[in-house]
Amino acid sequence: MLALTIAGSCLALLIVAARLKPNPDGLGTHRAMGLQECGFLERTGLPCPSCGMTTSFAWFVRGNLLASLYVQPMGMMLAAICGMCVWGGAYIALTCRPIHRMVAMLPPKYHVIPLLALAVAAWGWKIFIHLHGIDGWR
Repeated sequence: MLALTIAGSCLALLIVAARLKPNPDGLGTHRAMGLQECGFLERTGLPCPSCGMTTSFAWFVRGNLLASLYVQPMGMMLAAICGMCVWGGAYIALTCRPIHRMVAMLPPKYHVIPLLALAVAAWGWKIFIHLHGIDGWR
C-alpha cells in the first residue's frame, strides 16, 4: 500500500505540473495555482532554494530537460526522482518485490550528500542567473 501511495502521489504531482504553463521568466509558475509570490524573494531580492521548482517541473513533464535544468537544476532532479518513484512504486505494488533492498546496499552517505550538494549548487545557480537577469527560458 505504501508503494502504491508513493507512486500515486508522485504521479499526481507530475500531472499537476503538466497542467501548468511554465512561466518564461523562470519563476512564478506556482502563481497559476493561486499561491502567493515568494516572500523570501520579495524581502531579499534573491530567490529562495525552491524558487523555480514548479517551473522546472512544468518544463520537465513537457520533455524540455534543458529548460528544466537551466531554470532550476534541483527541480529537474526532483522531477526525475518523482518519475522514477512512479514506476518503482507501481512495480513494487504490483509485484510485491522488495526493490528497496538494492537501495539499502548503498552506504547511507551516498543517499544524502550528493543531493544536498546538488541542492546548494542549484540554489547558487538560481541566484546567479537571477542577479544577471538571465533567469527565464524562452
